[in-house]
Amino acid sequence: MDVDDSAPRGGGEPPRIRRLEESVVNRIAAGEVIQRPSSAVKELVENSIDAGASTVSVAVKDGGLKLIQVSDDGHGIRFEDLPILCERHTTSKLSAYEDLQTIKSMGFRGEALASMTYVGHVTVTTITEGQLHGYRVSYRDGVMENDPKPCAAVKGTQVMVENLFYNMAARRKTLQNSNDDYPKIVDFISRFAVHHINVNFSCRKHGANRADVHSASTSSRLDAIRNVYGVSVVRDLMEIEVSDENAVDGIFTMDGFISNANYVAKKTTMILFINDRLVDCTSLKRAIEFVYSAILPQASKPFIYMSINLPREHVDVNIHPTKKETVNSSALAQANTQKEKGTDVSTATGAKSQKIPVSQMVRTDPLDPSGRLHTYWHGQSSNLEKKSDLVSVRNVVRSRRNPKDAGDLSSRHELLTEIDSNLHPGLLDIVKNCTYVGVADEVFALIQHNTRLYLVNVINVSKELMYQQALCRFGNFNAIQLSEPAPLRELLTMALKDDESMRDENDKEKLEIAEVNTEILKENAEMINEYFSIHIDQGGNLTRLPVVLDQYTPDMDRLPEFILTLGNDVTWDVEKECFRTAAAAIGNFYALHPPILPNPSGNGIQLYKKNKDQMASGEHADNDLTSTEEDDVDQELLAEAEATWAQREWTIQHVLFPSMRLFLKPPKSMATDGTFVQVASLEKLYKIFERC
Repeated sequence: MDVDDSAPRGGGEPPRIRRLEESVVNRIAAGEVIQRPSSAVKELVENSIDAGASTVSVAVKDGGLKLIQVSDDGHGIRFEDLPILCERHTTSKLSAYEDLQTIKSMGFRGEALASMTYVGHVTVTTITEGQLHGYRVSYRDGVMENDPKPCAAVKGTQVMVENLFYNMAARRKTLQNSNDDYPKIVDFISRFAVHHINVNFSCRKHGANRADVHSASTSSRLDAIRNVYGVSVVRDLMEIEVSDENAVDGIFTMDGFISNANYVAKKTTMILFINDRLVDCTSLKRAIEFVYSAILPQASKPFIYMSINLPREHVDVNIHPTKKETVNSSALAQANTQKEKGTDVSTATGAKSQKIPVSQMVRTDPLDPSGRLHTYWHGQSSNLEKKSDLVSVRNVVRSRRNPKDAGDLSSRHELLTEIDSNLHPGLLDIVKNCTYVGVADEVFALIQHNTRLYLVNVINVSKELMYQQALCRFGNFNAIQLSEPAPLRELLTMALKDDESMRDENDKEKLEIAEVNTEILKENAEMINEYFSIHIDQGGNLTRLPVVLDQYTPDMDRLPEFILTLGNDVTWDVEKECFRTAAAAIGNFYALHPPILPNPSGNGIQLYKKNKDQMASGEHADNDLTSTEEDDVDQELLAEAEATWAQREWTIQHVLFPSMRLFLKPPKSMATDGTFVQVASLEKLYKIFERC
């Protein structure tokens, strides 16, 4: 109800009170829940997580005003529930008000989807387990615009919101700059990716090949932070863990990661989850910033990730329309009461409070822990390593929640488990903590670990890295779109002509082999597209390749060989071997092999002479570029070769080795097959110098 402001003021009759139309009420309510595009994305992503999704993909156009598309592989929506899906206060999360006291889901009001239909055009595509096809239906003002239409669909639900705020001119005008909300959306997804480590998240602008957020499920929170925020952030983090061990009902537990005194950033990054809900708490943020202000340089701000768990009956989840705030005053008061009883953060682990001398609070050596922030956190462990067997535990839990999904991917999980069980701990320490020195030759690069120097076989480690990444990104690749479709028959024919083992075969036999392999790849096109993002159209043309490693494109000169390997070497009829051999083929193709053009450095310049007779006879083999006549060298080919080799060296330093530190789990075989070779030890060198 509302008051009629148009009625005359003063001594006249009081204005009439009348009931607002339902459409007006709904639109006003929608404006409170969906305040901007990022609000809609947050609500939809939370719905996906509630649906048990293991993969959530977000695509946004014009900051979310023109399009928001959220896809997941959760349990889907029942056909019989579609008619009331977008009505206000329809939900599967609770049935009575008392349920709010113990609710665990992130959504419960049943207002998010309804609100979106009042301020945008909503289309839902969904399929549940056991259905032969999915259904697509559009909604307007909370009701279906038409009956659900059968359609092809992949497991889960896709919600598409178009023309957001089309009927709210003032709101839309304030959001006209499409760049305003997209960073907020990326920030939301990044925070979810750090907390929900068992879910694959991706976020990109509509039509973009590269995602701005791309996180794979992992067993380690630290790996999740590394994937989203980068290795430079992880390097300066400390683990924190606090619990009220004396309380019978477990009144308070908290774990997370905070930056140390070496961390430098212009803006505070605070990721706060309370009972698995992403929330804001300005007072807590300011308190933490105040503590850091005594330690960090004046312009620097901290990084904080905290996950707090309180008894659910002490948390009011219904305190804010967008669920940004959850903890009410009574809960905070009870926490303060516990603190007064001697269970505050500094003593929760049983450590006795000790006064730290002021001299030890000042950092004088960047390698000395004195003066770092963990001085203020007594008794806390700074061990950042997690047990690798958590991967298998998580997979068991997932299989119990969704047997069909785990059955479909059990072979892939077995392969990932094999990688973990075959891990060499010593090599892992070298990979994660090494310093890149430089390229030694066409195959080896030089790295330093502590006081030892190693030669690393770039081809072997890149092949293994790409193989592992192909399995980790399984079914969730970004794509490289080829500028022109590449016919499979032509690629296979080229590969067969260059294949040494096929030298004795005539052209007709090679064409027949190419034809057979083309048909094999066309028959399995749907599978390799779904799992590995290798797209082959109906005409037998390759149109798309997967992004196995961000910022890296494979050597396309090796594409024919890759297609031949896919056709010949992949075991298509056994699921596990199919995934293994396909990932191995991808790993070999994406590995950093030496370029096909010979290395022009040193005596290699002779290979680019136009005078082939002189090159064949080896005359002037000791001449370098300075003594070679410019007209006697194919300058165009030479420039191409120099650029190719320079690009490879840059990729090894700036893409391969940083990615190795993040992702590679070196197998035990690399310790004995010459992939890692120790070439020097400073301790032994010092002993030699002492005798000289």
